[in-house]
Amino acid sequence: NNDTEDEERLWRDLIMERVTKSADACLTAINIMTSPNMPKAVYIEDVIERVIQYTKFHLQNTLYPQYDPVYRVDPHGGGVLSSKAKRAKCSTHKQRVIVMLYNKVCDIVSSLSELLEIQLLTDTTILQVS
Repeated sequence: NNDTEDEERLWRDLIMERVTKSADACLTAINIMTSPNMPKAVYIEDVIERVIQYTKFHLQNTLYPQYDPVYRVDPHGGGVLSSKAKRAKCSTHKQRVIVMLYNKVCDIVSSLSELLEIQLLTDTTILQVS
C-alpha cells in the first residue's frame, strides 16, 4: 500500500512537471509574438490556437477545481452535494505547483490580451479567447 502511494506521488510529480514545461512553452511562444517589431510570419495561427486550448483546458480541469470545490468531480461517485456544502468542506491550502501554474496561466491570459491588440485574429480564435 505504501509503494502504491509512492508510485502515485511520483506519477503526479511527473505529470505536473510536464504541465509546467508546457506552460513555459506557451509563455515563450506568446512572449515572442508580443515582442515589439515582430514580422507577420511569427503570428502562426495554429500555435495561438494551441496556447488557447492549453489555457482553457487547465483553467477548467486544474485551476477552477483546485480553487473552487464546486467544479470538482468526485472520483468515487459520492453523493451529490450542494455548492455551499462543497465549499464548506474545502481546504484553503494549495500546492506550490498549482500556484505556479496559476501564475503562468495568468501571464498567458495577459499576453493573449496584448496579442489581440497587436494582431488581427480569426473570429473562431477570438471566440475561443473570450
